[in-house]
Amino acid sequence: MTLGAAEPLPAPGAQAGAAAPTEARTRLGPVPAEQRPLTVVNAKIRLGQRLVDIWHHRELLVLLTRTELKIKYKNSVLGYLWSMLNPALVLGIYYVAFNLISGTHFPRFAIWLFAGLLAWNLFNNAAMGSTTVVVGKAGIVKKVAFPRELLALSTVGVALVLFVIQVVVLVIIMAAFGMQPAWGYLWLLPLAIVALTVFTSAVSIFLSAVNVYLRDTQHLTEVLLMAWFWLTPIVYSWSQMANQLSVHGVAWAKWVYVSNPVTPVAMTFQRAIYGTSSYVDKSKANTAHVATHLLPSFGPWGYAAMLTVVLVVSVLLFLGALVVFGRLEGNFAEEL
Repeated sequence: MTLGAAEPLPAPGAQAGAAAPTEARTRLGPVPAEQRPLTVVNAKIRLGQRLVDIWHHRELLVLLTRTELKIKYKNSVLGYLWSMLNPALVLGIYYVAFNLISGTHFPRFAIWLFAGLLAWNLFNNAAMGSTTVVVGKAGIVKKVAFPRELLALSTVGVALVLFVIQVVVLVIIMAAFGMQPAWGYLWLLPLAIVALTVFTSAVSIFLSAVNVYLRDTQHLTEVLLMAWFWLTPIVYSWSQMANQLSVHGVAWAKWVYVSNPVTPVAMTFQRAIYGTSSYVDKSKANTAHVATHLLPSFGPWGYAAMLTVVLVVSVLLFLGALVVFGRLEGNFAEEL
């Protein structure tokens, strides 16, 4: 994409440095591509205007999300049922592996694990899908003028739809087995979802722009997300990590560990859905029946405070991601 005019050529036969008549120095016809000056186009749209444009094009965001879902299940007989069968199968595998085969004394471990996976899958699915979304939509990026951030946000929309389907599966299973959540903590879930969605949107917008220039970003993202998963207390409990840090004399590091934005969200899901922050292993041959703590013994407002911090940080990251996207999108057409 080139802006600006080409330099006029001197008239034929004119001496170097001599002033040629204006009509002789005027180029007729198009300027050859190899002689056109390359102008780097840097978007000048202000941050506030970007937010306004995204809001005004919210119907386009819904359309892009629907399109992504249709492509995902194109030519599929079961369609959206696959999104329900997959989490149900995963939950069944966890139950068999940890409760029946390994004989773990962690009661309802599958529910605990699935509660954490709800938060993680929302973040992971959107982050992975966003890395290639702009490159994959190169055709419309080059030809149609619209807020390109919507492409990354559409992957977040798809992840939210899949998240809702997984929640339905979890609710059905909990009702079938007579399990109840912690009713006094359920009001925290909307706040947790909003905080996680904003943070996920920030990461998705950033990755979608960077991958246009550095195509290895998608492969690096896969590796980082795998490490990120194991740094989040989903398979293990937060208290296990905190105890290990205390044993090694770095108890203060547990608060650095909580600085992972996904950690407070996952812990909130576990506290609200699992229903308790500790359990007693009655299988042990003792009469003490010491309680095993899984989560911090915070009340609802303690979790709300953590989520508020995550939300504030996520909003700042989201605005920063929009700024980065705006600086990079100017040359998308040349890079795609």
